[in-house]
Amino acid sequence: MAEPIQHNTVKLGAFQAQEKELVFDIDMTDYDDVRRCCSSADICSKCWTLMTMAIHIIDRALKEDFGFKHRLWVYSGRRGVHCWVCDETVRKLSSAVRSGIVEYLSLVKGGEEMRKKVHLSTKVHPFIRKSINIVEKYFEEYALVGQDIFENKETWDKILTLVPESIHAELQQGFQKCHNSVQRWEHLKRTVSTNRAVKNEKFGPWVEWEIMLHYCFPRLDINVSKGINHLLKSPFSVHPKTGRISVPINLQKVDQFDPFIVPTISQICHELDMVSTNEDDGDKENEAEPDTKRHTRDYKKTSLAPYVKSFEQFLEELDKSRKGELLRKSDAQRDF
Repeated sequence: MAEPIQHNTVKLGAFQAQEKELVFDIDMTDYDDVRRCCSSADICSKCWTLMTMAIHIIDRALKEDFGFKHRLWVYSGRRGVHCWVCDETVRKLSSAVRSGIVEYLSLVKGGEEMRKKVHLSTKVHPFIRKSINIVEKYFEEYALVGQDIFENKETWDKILTLVPESIHAELQQGFQKCHNSVQRWEHLKRTVSTNRAVKNEKFGPWVEWEIMLHYCFPRLDINVSKGINHLLKSPFSVHPKTGRISVPINLQKVDQFDPFIVPTISQICHELDMVSTNEDDGDKENEAEPDTKRHTRDYKKTSLAPYVKSFEQFLEELDKSRKGELLRKSDAQRDF
């Protein structure tokens, strides 16, 4: 064993990480082909819904499908989110197993040149079905209203590449008679349903599902997750371009999380200055009284407080789990 600072003192190739959390990186730029409000590093409240859906979909699978207990979701500070899975057994997983997990969670595949990136079959995996249930809660408000994905011929032509060619003409004709994306989506579903009624194998329920998943399903960077040497920004670090702090996201309040009100480093510095000034003024008024708690845990008096509290609760649960595991091992050895 060697400290990281000593990596140049050991034999080449001998310095290897022993364990690491399983991490996921979801970046908004990977959705540029399906979001219309922003592009590149820009985000807004409309496209942030993509991150909300991603957290719900991935976290449910990590918890229910894999049984992982300690999952920390963190805002990157700019345009995405990170997930840290910290269970003890997870930290020791091999790269092959990590790759298998992220492959299980990946559905949207293909580069910019590939138009259709989601392919379902008659046998839809339970993970996909449960993911669709989540997407359905957001699809109309996000995709049809917010992104207006059927706004004009240019946008609906992109969607036509995702459905069987035999119904393109019928859809084109119907789209021209509709007035908005919601109506065009309903027309598409009716058309698919009509063709499904004649038992054409190309028209299962997955036609609509493929469109929904194409526009809304999480897009993961597999290289971040499969290796144990890949670096990821630590919670509470400061993003160099936005100044926003990388804060934990409360899983009980994912839908309420707003990246635009996350505190910046300059805001925190200003708040700490105000705390110091107020305490100094109070000291002048009470010079005779001893002050043993002055300048302790000042962060609790800033807008960072709720995020630190959420992080501390996560660490407490992680510590309880660790102590419980040590106790079980001790009891097992005693019994033996």
